[in-house]
Formats: sequence, structure tokens, C-alpha cells
Amino acid sequence: MLIRIVEILFPLFSITALGYFVGRRVKPDLSQANKLNMDVFVPALVFAALANKAFDISAFLPLIAASIVMVVGSGVAAWVLARVTGMQPKTLVPPMMFNNCGNLGLPLAVLAFGELALAPMVVMFMVSNLLHFSFGAWLLDHRVSVLTVWRVPSVLATALGLGVSLTHFEVWPPLLTAIRMLGEIAIPLMLFGLGVRLANARIGAIGVGVFGAVARPLVGLALSWMVLQLIELPPREAALVLVFGALPPAVLNFMFAERYNQEPDKVASMVLIGNVAAVVFLPLALALVLDWA
Repeated sequence: MLIRIVEILFPLFSITALGYFVGRRVKPDLSQANKLNMDVFVPALVFAALANKAFDISAFLPLIAASIVMVVGSGVAAWVLARVTGMQPKTLVPPMMFNNCGNLGLPLAVLAFGELALAPMVVMFMVSNLLHFSFGAWLLDHRVSVLTVWRVPSVLATALGLGVSLTHFEVWPPLLTAIRMLGEIAIPLMLFGLGVRLANARIGAIGVGVFGAVARPLVGLALSWMVLQLIELPPREAALVLVFGALPPAVLNFMFAERYNQEPDKVASMVLIGNVAAVVFLPLALALVLDWA
């Protein structure tokens, strides 16, 4: 079991570590590469997964419900923790609600459970992404219109992919292959870019960072266990729900906090320490679920 966990996690952490090393030594400007990833490669990955003939959105309705409960439940728990500890809810709630299901979740799902796990993890990424760019942005600035979420390329790709799936429209196979090839760029670039971002991040409040880094996966794991008692899912999807719960805060949380001036140093600390702490929590989650799928 230990060897299998190492084999699953080594590619993730080695590519991220390489990005961190390059970020510290070379200090590359990946702003354009990251923008291309979010605007082109990730949308291509999402569209290719959803437009696949084998994809049936109706089969994932329980998983969608579970994902919504996980994200919203994490936000409610974070609000309670913020009230108890005296933290600003706007600082703690987003990193608790929105985890790193893109940079870490997508490659982890494929490495741990095979290509068949990509579609359900894309569904969970879709739910988290939609809520992050709508409710997450509104939470930090109530003047933000939730209607602007449709301008986000990955959300638009989700809508197009679901449209293809629901109408059973057959995309010209060579075109779908080209889109899938573009999508394959996304995962290694996300991991490498994550390492570079972590290298450039600064820990501003270690105590807050450690608190958020530990609370995020612990609350997520507890919620995932409760969700699995309430919603019956196939073994692979149940395993993904528990892994989803153990994921650290998304890097995007820091970008949102910086944009809306919501204590970005504290959020950056939670993101940085949380992704380092994933070395502990992700093996724990995998040890619990590898025999399920």
C-alpha cells in the first residue's frame, strides 16, 4: 500500500518540486503561460472530458449533489470557525470552500484511479469552479455580478461540453482529438506552475496559515464521510469524494484575495502551508480509499 501511494504521489510532487526549484533559481515569468492554461488548455481538458461519447451527465447527478454539499458545507464550517477564533470570515471561508481540485485533484484522480476517474473529477472541478467564480467572487465583493461567471473560459467550456453531451452531438473525431491533445498540456503545466507560485509566495502569518492548512483537509475529510453516509455513490466516485475532501486550498484563493484586498498575506500563508501539508493529508486519504475503486 505504501509503495502504491508513493508511486501515485511522486509524479505530482516531483513536478511541483521542479517548478518550485526553477521558481527559486530562475524566477521565470509564467503569467502568460498560466493565463494560456486557464484560458485554453484547462477549458480544452474540461470540454474533451464532457463531450466524450461515454459521458452521461445524468449518471453524475448524485456526485454533483455531493460536491455541492462538500463545498457549501466547508464554507459553513469555516464561517463557524471564523466566528469562534475571531478571524474575518471573508479571509477564512474561501480557502476552506475552494480546494486545489484543479492543480492537484485532476492529476491525482488519473494517477490513482485511471483515465475513467477523469470525468467524475472534472464534474467536481466544474462544481467548485462555477461556485468559486460566482459566489466566491461575490463573497469578497458584493458588487460583483454572478452573471459574469459565463465569461470564464473553463465555465464556458463546461456549458459547451454539457451541451454536446445532452444533445448527443458528435464532434468530428479529429477535432476532438486535437482538443484532447491541448487538454493534456494542462495537467503538467498546472503542477509546474503551482510549484513556481509556491516559490514566489511569502508566508505573512504563520499561525493563521497553519490553522487554515490543517482545518481545510480535516473539515473536508469529516464532511466527505458524512456525505457518503447520506448519498450513495459508486466506489470510484466515493473514493474521489474523500480525496476531494483532503485537498489543500486552491492557489486561486490568493489571487482573489489580492484582487479584492482581503488580507492576501494570510490567505497566501494558508495556501502555501496547505499545499505543503498535502504531503501528509493526501497519503492519508489515499490509504483510506485505494481499495475502494
